[in-house]
Amino acid sequence: MKLWKQPGRKNTEDTAREAVSRMRDLEIEDVVIASNTGYTVETFLKQKAEVWPEGKINIVAITHHVGFRNPGEDEMPAEMREWLEARGVNILTTTHLFGNVERAITQKFGGLYPGGIISATLRMFGEGTKVCLEIATTALDAGLVAYGKEIVAVAGSGGGADTALTLRPAHAKDFFDGEILDVVCRPRGRKRR
Repeated sequence: MKLWKQPGRKNTEDTAREAVSRMRDLEIEDVVIASNTGYTVETFLKQKAEVWPEGKINIVAITHHVGFRNPGEDEMPAEMREWLEARGVNILTTTHLFGNVERAITQKFGGLYPGGIISATLRMFGEGTKVCLEIATTALDAGLVAYGKEIVAVAGSGGGADTALTLRPAHAKDFFDGEILDVVCRPRGRKRR
């Protein structure tokens, strides 16, 4: 396991390299990457070409849902979406697993609900760890990765990537049956809010 000194976007290239190396070593065929603008997936594709050019892999990019930042806005530019899809990347733009409708209740009425508790607990290991589990489950529920297979999930702490996990996700309805198999890399510490 590699530990980065600090969280953040500056670790994206190294995180992508470590993720691809781990996939090659374990012969893992699926990677799920959090990427709202396409930058992290583009960086991953470059590292894959250098580290494991002969590897045949399924790349799934999970973006924020439309309207996450601003009503009606898709954070991934149409040109980037087309460029990634032309390279075989499956892109899923959907509601956050832990945010869903509970977030609307919390924002309107207050309180904390199960999805928020799970998120807060996982953030103790870093934002990227929480997001890796969230996107892996989302990709499995969408049928973009196969049930029971080991995958690598890549995410970050607010832009780019700084965390990669090898895991076997479970469907959302069975979330706690999922397994983190190993930590490929992550920041030592986390961003403070």
